[in-house]
Amino acid sequence: MDVFPKLLLRPEVEDHLRNTFRNAELLHTLSHEEANRRFEQLLSRLSHPPPFTTLRVNTHLASVDWTRDRLSEELQQQLKTLPSGEISILQHPELPDVLLIPVIGPRRSLESHSSEVIVGLQCGNAVLRGAHVFVPGIQSAPKNMKIGDQVSVYSDIGGKCRRGAKEFQGEKIFVGNGIAEVSRAQIFLSDEPPKGVGIRMTEPVYLSPCFDSLLPNFIFLQNLPSVVVGHVLAPKPGEKILDMCAAPGGKTTHIATLMHDQGEVIAMDKIASKVAKVRQKAEILKLQCIKAFCFDGTKAVSRDHTASITDEPPFPPESFDKILLDAPCSGLGQRPSMACLWTLREVTSYQPLQRKLFSVAVELLRPGGTLVYSTCTVTLAENEEQVAWALRTFPHLRLQPQPIRYLTP
Repeated sequence: MDVFPKLLLRPEVEDHLRNTFRNAELLHTLSHEEANRRFEQLLSRLSHPPPFTTLRVNTHLASVDWTRDRLSEELQQQLKTLPSGEISILQHPELPDVLLIPVIGPRRSLESHSSEVIVGLQCGNAVLRGAHVFVPGIQSAPKNMKIGDQVSVYSDIGGKCRRGAKEFQGEKIFVGNGIAEVSRAQIFLSDEPPKGVGIRMTEPVYLSPCFDSLLPNFIFLQNLPSVVVGHVLAPKPGEKILDMCAAPGGKTTHIATLMHDQGEVIAMDKIASKVAKVRQKAEILKLQCIKAFCFDGTKAVSRDHTASITDEPPFPPESFDKILLDAPCSGLGQRPSMACLWTLREVTSYQPLQRKLFSVAVELLRPGGTLVYSTCTVTLAENEEQVAWALRTFPHLRLQPQPIRYLTP
């Protein structure tokens, strides 16, 4: 069974990214051919999961060794059909609170079934990371599908499948085989469709454990670059730290854990439902030093010079020892991502907002403090160009080199 070759982009978006990438690589005296080869390699890697699933241990509640032992027991039960010794849990060589589980795949020898279930793009991406298919993600199912049927699951990478269709001939990519936990009638004909698992994946293209409700107080499923951000910020007990765009809370809770829940972590996001998720994660991980507010980060500086120091936004200038600005971005670095259907205008729209947030962050940072800027995208305009702009605009800032933290143990 063939698998997805590379991240699918609109032609104008791919041309734009290719040109900026190639121009940057030419500065390193690479040929056009080599620059194009590296760009194609990037798109290919983005469409597939990382080679390891990354788990951050909540060291506030348990040691890494204890958590690793409990996790091993749970995974042996979950993946007991695998050959003995195929499950391994590794500790990252440089990040002491990170466990790595190798992902098996792509498994190209899987045979597809005649019954096809079509899921949305985001659902398909989640399946590649080890998730089952939940009912809301199902777009199309065979007309006679009943509980217990074996089906093949495909991701609608073009966003063209009509919900409730009995079959779909558009652009789709195979992500594995599973067993129906609900019938077609329950999905599309019920007044209140079930919200749980719709297809239990038995043969995914990438074999990775499902971490839904698995040791929720002790492990946190988090991409490796996101974990690295917390270590770069290097929070210390007793510090006052701002996470400007905090939702959904992974980095926020990591900051609080690294400072041993001693000090103050202010988390902001302008969408109330996302702020609720930050608070929920803090509660699950039993972290008390986090205060989450629904507030627009671009307005987080108080212009009232008579105002006193406060624990609620807006804040007076120079209020924080350290600030994390994990800025809203085009998200083109998230893996796996089989397709991005955004227009060029959408992809290139984030730079002004990022600069507004950056300017506020600089105002809120105390002299000698640390500001970490991060994104989950690969565009130069949102990363290297933003850093260069900040160094020109705020000459008192100093860029600090960071060691490269490799994924492979």
